[in-house]
Formats: sequence, structure tokens, C-alpha cells
Amino acid sequence: MANLPISILDLAPVSEGTSTPDALKQITRLARLGDDLGYTRVWYAEHHGMPSIASSSPEVLIATSAANTKRIRVGSGGVMLPNHVPLRVVETYRTLNGLNPGRIDLGIGRAGGSDGRTLSALRSVGGEYFAQELAEMLAFEEGNFAPDHPFAAVTVAPERVALPPIWLLGSSGASAQAAGQLGVGYSFAAHFSATPSAPAFAAYRAAHTPTDAFPKPHAIIALSALVAPTDEEAQFLAQSQQLMWALFMSGEIRKLVSPEEASRHVYTDHQRRIIENQSKLWIVGSPETVKREIEAKVAESGADEVMVTTTAWDYDMRLRSYRLLAEAFGLQAA
Repeated sequence: MANLPISILDLAPVSEGTSTPDALKQITRLARLGDDLGYTRVWYAEHHGMPSIASSSPEVLIATSAANTKRIRVGSGGVMLPNHVPLRVVETYRTLNGLNPGRIDLGIGRAGGSDGRTLSALRSVGGEYFAQELAEMLAFEEGNFAPDHPFAAVTVAPERVALPPIWLLGSSGASAQAAGQLGVGYSFAAHFSATPSAPAFAAYRAAHTPTDAFPKPHAIIALSALVAPTDEEAQFLAQSQQLMWALFMSGEIRKLVSPEEASRHVYTDHQRRIIENQSKLWIVGSPETVKREIEAKVAESGADEVMVTTTAWDYDMRLRSYRLLAEAFGLQAA
């Protein structure tokens, strides 16, 4: 799989013993590293009300990282559209694209990215209105509201700047056909969804309509991977992620703990089942092990690109993981 594009999904994890400002400083460190090592893009998630994740405002992180890098594409993974007014999304991402032409991506998702109370505070309208909101967003961008529509006379600013390439995000395949019909990119969240991605990618390709941004279909598979020099060290470091997921799925949210503390945790039977199920989605090991497993996922799914999110308590170990991954795949900055 020579020249397989590899990208970064940054959730901005907050580690125990650190602060959210500490986690935000890592945003720029990782983006610069990705820029130097030859990663294709770095995307930022949108999560709200979670002390373990600092990425609640992707557009701010995008602007910061774009200003501190030279080559790598920077985008949202993604904008949770039910939480936003479509016109505001168009304005924001046109602005980002105007400031950083040719380097911005707009990933769009239908989930809220938080609990019900927080979504209520955000005035989130819910995923059931996603199709209507997406259509409205595209109508603002393309200026093709019906003449009698109340928004037909709205001037979208900045003018003479287009939206960046649009990607629809999915975790079950429901949006795959829509992504194909719209002629946009498609990204499947295999880092947390156990649903097979191959059927979704097949539906996306079958429905694809060529557009200027995507003359050919382009499918990204998002994976969770942690790389260390040896399988044994990687498995030890992965205990932080194991405990985070066990607590999260049990209704307890806290910052990412050290692997030493995680190794001392006494798990309930329910938490052990959570880890057993979820860990099947995690790729953990040496560079050789991780490369082999990622290539198997690509062959199985038919993905055109891999986007990797890495969870590690120690920020330097997280950067090291991305370095080792880049070396394993022979990435090189243009």
C-alpha cells in the first residue's frame, strides 16, 4: 500500500494532572509534527461538556493550527450540524478557506457530541433535522434558494470565497449514499463504531456523482491506534484508554489517567465487558504490528485514506506514537 495517505484526528484529550490549557497547547505541537512528518490532514472533533476532551470549538483550533503550519490540510472532524445555524457554518468556513486557501476541510456530522442537558443548552435541534439543515447550508453556499424563499435575498459573507471541500461523517453507513449523491467526501468512524465500514464505502462509491471538489469518490476510515517500540509497552500504555472507556460507558467521566493508575483499577464485570467489546476496535502495538493491522483494515474496507486518533496519558508518548506510525508507513512531507 505504497503512498497510502495517513491523517490525524485530534480529540484534544485532557490528562489527569494537567489542565485544559495544557491540552490545548498540544494542539499546535501535534499539528506541527504532522506537518513535518508528511501526514495528509489533521481534523478536530466537536465535543461538549466533557472534562476529558478539550476540543469543543473546531474552527478556533483549525485557525490556530493553520497559522502554525505550512502544508498539512486542517479541518473539522466534524462540525456537529444540529448544534449550529447553517448560515453561520458557511460564513465561518468560507472565512477559514479565504485565509488559508486550499488547506481547509469541512467535515459535517449529525450527532450532537454531548449529553442531552448540554445539547439543550446549545439549542441543538437534534439529528432528525440533519437533512434539512444540510440542504439549507448547501443552498446558502450555492445561492439556489427558490425565489420566494425567505432566505433567497440573504447575502452570504465573505463573498467570492467558496466553502472548502465538504466531508460527511458516519458511524453506521446511513450517510454514505447521501455523501455519494452530493459528490462530497465520506469518512467512517471505525475508531468507535463496530459496524463494518465496507458496505458503507460500497454504497458511497455506487452513488457517487462527480463534482469539482471530488471528481472521484474518496473514503476515509478513522481508526484508533497507539504505537510504541514494542507490543508490550503499547499494551501497557493502552490501559489509560481502557479505563477511560470503561468509566465513560459506565456514566463516569474523568480525565485520562496514567497507565500505572489504570493498572491498579478494580474493574466491575460490566466494565470488563465494555473493554472486551471496545478494545476490538483499537489497534495497539509495535510499528510492525500496527502497520499490518491498519493495512488489513484498509484492504477489508476499501478505504482511500486512513485517519488515526491516538489516546495516551503522556503527551510526549502520544507524539512518539505518531512519529513511529509515520516511519512505519514511510511518510514524507512534500
